[in-house]
Amino acid sequence: MTLFGFRLPGMSSLILWGLLWEAVGQAELTFFVPPLSEVLTTLFSIFGTPPFLNALGETAYAFSMGVFFAVAIGVPVGILMGRSRLLDELLLPWVNVFLSAPLTALVPVLMVLFGFGMKSIIITTTLFAIWIIILNSRTGVRQINRSLVEMAHSFGASPLEAFYKIYFWAALPEILGGVRIGIIRAVKGVIIGQLLISIAGFGALFELYSTNFLMAHFWAVLLVLFALAFSISEFLAYLERKVSYYAANR
Repeated sequence: MTLFGFRLPGMSSLILWGLLWEAVGQAELTFFVPPLSEVLTTLFSIFGTPPFLNALGETAYAFSMGVFFAVAIGVPVGILMGRSRLLDELLLPWVNVFLSAPLTALVPVLMVLFGFGMKSIIITTTLFAIWIIILNSRTGVRQINRSLVEMAHSFGASPLEAFYKIYFWAALPEILGGVRIGIIRAVKGVIIGQLLISIAGFGALFELYSTNFLMAHFWAVLLVLFALAFSISEFLAYLERKVSYYAANR
């Protein structure tokens, strides 16, 4: 980040926004935005409590399972769509529809089909993340140099061997990009699921704190959620940079 010609160290923008947050909170312009110092103090006070740890565990479980299914299903489907013209024409319209549609409207349907428990929350999380993973995996496969595929065929590679030795690795930069964006969408999915389907996890804490106007507690939980999503996203971005040479070799 550069300000008035001076190069600032990393994370400087977060420090500036934190100072602005503190100033707005101290000015008491609205009860909805308490000072950042109060939020951090509240966070340290609730971090080790049983309700917070239980909520963290429930949210982490639903989030990790939803992301797992989104990746395990989305990456193979995207690769197959990139390889097969017929499959691409059959599935691409539906993928685009679900990617652009307001998935929150499907939550009542999921509640009727799968109940009000953890299963519906995991499915909601998966639906929020899977479509962008499919599209990015498809895009990565369609950009592969055809000579790589022809070489695999000339050496007698089976479809399964070509899948994980050629298609997966050559499309890896786009796959990781899709997973990174999918994880960000999955964070929204798991919270929406915990708020609308079953008041559990962080959704239960958001409901409790907002109902009782405990805004410092509300923002403390939200900071934890943002920090987790940001950390995972930055880790995947680091992996993207590490494998970016595959894109150049293509």
